[in-house]
Amino acid sequence: MDDKIEFTKNYTDHSTDNGFQFEFFCDRCGTGYRTHFVPYAAGTITSALETAGSLFGGVFNSVANASQNVKSAGWQKAKDNAFIAAAQELKPDFVQCPRCSTWVCKKSCWNTQRGLCKNCAPDMGVEMAAAQASRTVEEIWEHSKVAEDDRAMLKEENWRAGARATCPNCNAPLEKNVKFCPECGAAIKPDKFCSNCGAKLQPDAKFCPDCGTKQA
Repeated sequence: MDDKIEFTKNYTDHSTDNGFQFEFFCDRCGTGYRTHFVPYAAGTITSALETAGSLFGGVFNSVANASQNVKSAGWQKAKDNAFIAAAQELKPDFVQCPRCSTWVCKKSCWNTQRGLCKNCAPDMGVEMAAAQASRTVEEIWEHSKVAEDDRAMLKEENWRAGARATCPNCNAPLEKNVKFCPECGAAIKPDKFCSNCGAKLQPDAKFCPDCGTKQA
């Protein structure tokens, strides 16, 4: 077994005094793989001696302390061996990108055709589909905005008159239906139409001369 430990960052140590377990995860998507728990026999013995020491004291306390000292070296060595075995077990599920050096999972984040991770060499099909979906969403929101603007305009009492494109006094462009010109301050007086039949009315007309409807 190769004693070199290649995984140095993308893992979490779940080991305890009684055994060893590690979880390795992808630097790109965070997908994790956890190894099976490997019991540590000496840890069980130490726990039993500590329990006996707390109950009886004396010689059991001395034995438990000695076991702790032995465990500090033995446990660490056993942990290193367990880690190396775990890394070898899960290494086939990960690839280190030669460009950015990150460890990524083969399942979702490795571009086999390019020989690079998908951060360095994105999947063009996926990116195209995502771009198309994003554009569709933008168009939906744009159309929704236009519809909302239309509904707001229809709620205005003078919607039939419409909005003038320019000021009748200074010819400055008008972005929307306003009462006064933002450039010269002149009053904007759009044509008045009957609310019932749409006939053009005089500015001060109270009734429509065509259908007789009272004007607001």
